[in-house]
This record gives sequence, structure tokens and C-alpha cells, in this order.
Amino acid sequence: RYPGKRFCGLPGSNPTPNGAPWLKSGDILLSPNPNRRNAPMAYVIDCRKNWEMSARCLETETDPIRRRNLETIIAHVKAEAKPDFEALMATVAPNAKYTSYAGGGDENSPSGKEGVAAYYSGIVGSGCNHIEHAVDRMAVGEDVITTEGDMKMAYPGAVLKAMGIDVPDENGHYLYLSRLMIVWGFDDEGRVTCEDSYSAADFPGFEGIADRPISMDEIFLWANDPEA
Repeated sequence: RYPGKRFCGLPGSNPTPNGAPWLKSGDILLSPNPNRRNAPMAYVIDCRKNWEMSARCLETETDPIRRRNLETIIAHVKAEAKPDFEALMATVAPNAKYTSYAGGGDENSPSGKEGVAAYYSGIVGSGCNHIEHAVDRMAVGEDVITTEGDMKMAYPGAVLKAMGIDVPDENGHYLYLSRLMIVWGFDDEGRVTCEDSYSAADFPGFEGIADRPISMDEIFLWANDPEA
């Protein structure tokens, strides 16, 4: 029914406004409690789930174009998680256009490579870059890949307050819960031309977020991992 597609499923440079730097390839971010390579995966937010299924699909994929697209997604989401701005933007096409069908206005639907770059800089600059997209279903094609799964995001208290949401501690983080599907498009060089996103309506989202505090110890930091 879906020709040309395979389905997978479960059986410091460029300082940001708040002073948190993007990392260059090879940089290690030190923290009081650095993550360990062999630590159990018991984090509330674990960004490794963002590329886990793509990596499993890549192990068995033989088509060169679909392999290229999977490799692009893996490189893209790893760079976003680190964060490594240069590596991230290397995966984005010059004519990229993102569309968020989950709402959020034009600021969540950037157009052009400069617009996409500003979008990612804003995410890291606001501290909203701690994200888990636990992909549990994929469709892999030559032009398009879809990734779908539950999403968790650590929202800084200060950002929530600016949005008009009262939280107990502006310096803390709070857990946003949703389910997200992303439609990825690719150009002839395997660069990302779109990330069109759709979210489920029956997940909490921002509802009750003030009652879901999350500490940084509960978030896996990819930049601390020796494999990053």
C-alpha cells in the first residue's frame, strides 16, 4: 500500500542570549553530575530516544537513499540535543520551511535557512532544548520520513511565567507532555527541507504543568556522554 517506504516500530560557538553556548564537535560540557556511559536509562527525559529507532532502522536498511535520509535524521537530532549549532545547520537545506500544525504561530514555523537558524537559536537561548521524542513508529521513504512518539520537554519556569503560567519556582523546570508526529522532507543531497509537526489533542501539554517539576538530574545530557 505504501510503495517505496519501509515501516519501523516497536515489537561552544554562537553564544545564546542566556549565555549557554552551542558546542562545537568534540566539546564536552562539564557539570556537577556528569552522565555516565553505562548509567541505567532511568531519566525522565532521555534524548537518546530521539534517534534510537532511526538507528535501528538504519541497521537493516539497504536502499542507499533511505539510508542517507536516516543518517541525516540521526545527525540532525543528535546535534540538536548536544547542542552543536554548526553540525545541526549542516543538515538543513537552504530552502527549508518548517510548519507547526500544533499551533504556536509563525515563530514555530520558520522559513529559509536563516529563519530555521534563528528558530533553533531561540530554543537553546531560552533553555527549552531538553527534549525527549520517544519515537515508536516510523515510515521511511525516499523523499519523506515520518517519526511519531510521545514527547517530553523541560520548560524553564521563567519561560512559563512569560507565557502567563504561574509556577512555584521561576528558576526550576517543569514537564511538558504531548505526542508528536513529524513529517521530514529531504532534498536531492539528503538535507532536511521540512519538519512539519502535528500533536495529539488528548495529552496534558501545558495543563497542570506547574505540578510537574523536573530536576536537571532527571534529564540525560547528551553533551556529557563520551559518545557525543
